[in-house]
Amino acid sequence: MLKEQEMQTLKQIAKGVAEQFGSNCEVVIHEITEKSAYSSIVAIYNGHVTGRKLGDGPSHVVLEQLGKSERDPSDHPSYLTRTPDGKILKSTSIYIRDDNGEVAAIFCINFDISALTMFDRALGELISPKDTQQKEPERITLNVTDLLDDLIRQSVELVGKPVAMMNKDDKVKAIQFLNKNGALLITKSGDKIAKHFGISKYTLYSYLDVKTGGDKK
Repeated sequence: MLKEQEMQTLKQIAKGVAEQFGSNCEVVIHEITEKSAYSSIVAIYNGHVTGRKLGDGPSHVVLEQLGKSERDPSDHPSYLTRTPDGKILKSTSIYIRDDNGEVAAIFCINFDISALTMFDRALGELISPKDTQQKEPERITLNVTDLLDDLIRQSVELVGKPVAMMNKDDKVKAIQFLNKNGALLITKSGDKIAKHFGISKYTLYSYLDVKTGGDKK
C-alpha cells in the first residue's frame, strides 16, 4: 500500500496531466487493495470521457492484477480502448509499486481520439497504437457485471468454439483463463460462470486444479 503522501503526490501528478491535455484526457488512479474488486478508483479527472466516477469498480488491468496473472507486470503504453457509448481512446496503464515492490496502484491515462481518427493519416504517429497486433479496442466497463460478461466472452473466444461444442479440456482452458484474470474475485461470479458453461460449482472449482486435458464432458 502506498503511503498517504505518496498517494497525494500521485493524485497531484494525475491532475496536472489532465489539465495539461484538456477535457479529452481522463486520468484515473486505481488503488490495489482487498476492496478493489468492487471499488478501485480513488482519483479521477475528466471522468466524463468514460462516464466513471470516484469509487467505481475495477478495469480489466486492475482485475488482472488482483488475480495475480502477472507477478511483475510491465507498464502497458499506448493501446486502444472503447467506451460503452463508442468513443475510441488511446490508453496507457502504469503500475505503481510500494516500498515492498508490490503493485499498490495503477495510473491510467485515457485520451479520447474519436475526432482525431478522421485525420489519422496526417497525425500518424500521434494516434496510432504501439501494439500493432491489437485487433479491437478493449472495452471499458462501468461495473463488475459488465466486466465479468466481457471476461466470459473472452474465455469463449480463447477456446474458439461455442460452449455447446466444448469438451472438458476446452472448459478447463476457459475457466483457468477466467481465474487467471481475476473473474472469480467478483461476488457470485462462480454461479454465473458455472451456469454459462453448463457445469456445477463443484466442477468449476475442480477445474482450477486440472493440469492436463481430461475426458470429454
